[in-house]
Amino acid sequence: MTAPVTAQSIGAISCHVCGLLVSKRFIAEHRADCPRCDAALHSRKINSLNRTWALLIAAAILYIPANVYPVLTLISFGRSTTNTIMGGVIELAQSGQAVIAVIVFVASVFVPIFKIAALLFLVVSVQLGLKVQRRKRALLYRFTEFIGRWSMIDIFMISILIGLVKLQALATVTAGPGAIAFAAVVIITMFAAMSFDPRLIWDDEGNDNDG
Repeated sequence: MTAPVTAQSIGAISCHVCGLLVSKRFIAEHRADCPRCDAALHSRKINSLNRTWALLIAAAILYIPANVYPVLTLISFGRSTTNTIMGGVIELAQSGQAVIAVIVFVASVFVPIFKIAALLFLVVSVQLGLKVQRRKRALLYRFTEFIGRWSMIDIFMISILIGLVKLQALATVTAGPGAIAFAAVVIITMFAAMSFDPRLIWDDEGNDNDG
């Protein structure tokens, strides 16, 4: 089977910002920045796999309190009610808001765990030097990056709810520790996706120490 043609195999570097192919000869003779967008050029992200591993472990640890601790506390007429993410999903479903319940479940439960699992699979596959399904793994990375931006729906809903309740002076709503942990999971998984270098998928070995 013919090896895929990559920027590295033809002596070039692909800009990670605009995608421009710049020859290593041009870099040696002129500058190490992209001539189109001025971004710093590097063949591979330094310590990409190590940084991604660290971020994924942190996200996996924080995912537990994000789902165990309450995301909000509602105090109305002297009565206090707390809800976890799953508790809120169940309550929405029982109150007839099935569509909203599904949206919250997908954005707040499924998407974060999917991102962690997908990035974990990509990191392990690169470290094992798998040469199969490279195109599908590259598409998986792009999809993982795309859906990451929708993971904050739960936090947005809490923020809107707090604002509306305070405007009406009907009750007191405060974000719980679960919301903080969940926001941390979303942010850390975003950084994990950014730290992973998808160009490693097309290498024969998972060498991520190139500058």
